[in-house]
Amino acid sequence: MRTRIIIAILLVFTLGFTAANFMNSDAVVNDSGTAFAQAEPTGKLAEVLDRGRLICGVSGTLPAFSFLDPDTGEMTGFDADYCRALAAAIFGEVTADNLEFVSTTAAERFTALQNGEVDVLFRNTTWTFSRDTDLAGDFGPTTFYDGQGLLVRADLGVSSIDELDGSTICTQTGTTTELNITDAMEQRGFGFELIPFETSADSAAGYEGGRCDVLTSDKSQLAAIRANLADPSAHVLLADTLSKEPLGPMWLQGDAQWGDVVSWTVYATFQAEEFGITSANIDEFVGSDNPEIQRFMGETDPLGSFIGLSNDFAVNVIRAVGNYAEIYERHVVPLGVEREGTLNALWTNGGLIYAPAWR
Repeated sequence: MRTRIIIAILLVFTLGFTAANFMNSDAVVNDSGTAFAQAEPTGKLAEVLDRGRLICGVSGTLPAFSFLDPDTGEMTGFDADYCRALAAAIFGEVTADNLEFVSTTAAERFTALQNGEVDVLFRNTTWTFSRDTDLAGDFGPTTFYDGQGLLVRADLGVSSIDELDGSTICTQTGTTTELNITDAMEQRGFGFELIPFETSADSAAGYEGGRCDVLTSDKSQLAAIRANLADPSAHVLLADTLSKEPLGPMWLQGDAQWGDVVSWTVYATFQAEEFGITSANIDEFVGSDNPEIQRFMGETDPLGSFIGLSNDFAVNVIRAVGNYAEIYERHVVPLGVEREGTLNALWTNGGLIYAPAWR
């Protein structure tokens, strides 16, 4: 009996202490009077805020995804825009001071992440079992569903991988493409020679310079490379798809808040497209009578406060880079890579671009 009394007293004390702390902490109250605790930035988010700058790891040499625009000197592309989206979510806007791009090769990107040289990778990085576990990485929503392909010269006269016995193949070292092409060729009993390069630009130059018969990489990369060759019509992207390549952000395990910040930034671009919200019309949705849109805009339930962000973080993301369709159409469509009928279509159009419920 005495034990039960002691436990009851301790329980009352604990609940009272917790309630007092909640009432004394920063709290947000929604329109219905419900109070929510404002999450304190911790871990990587706190580090980025204290630094005043997000350090985003990108390729820096891959047209359409992340590369230095020769005219403006700015990092541009699909992945680069997701770095901007994350900076906007954290700081409310993107400036020259609050976002730093760090170009990394495929071989050095994971070391850069593990050493803290970058806060996150938006670098056409494939989500794999070993990267998720052995490299202690966490992956966010897939931003681009890709697959490994093969680029050949039209005058080679081949139409599939089944005609590539004895070929030389340019590839990028430190990538899944090396392993996938080796599996595919060995499975067919083919002889072949891999010619590895450090960067995508180097492998493209090697291929164009005649160092190999075939260039293999993600199909999106091959489309970008082909578009920038001296004579794109002289090269053919074969129909073969050798692998699944879900590409998206990667960060280090063990920081749930940072993972939420990165993931919900990406989801904001998906959800905005579903709502029909763009960078051009977002002001028209202020004060919407749709409760779902009210939550998305941060006008009712203070969802951003749960992860240490402002409640209108999604609005800041869309103002900075637009929704998913805008990002895709700005950078990927010019390569001739359409969304219709692909996994990169919105889920309502038969694709896999899908955000969890915004509530």
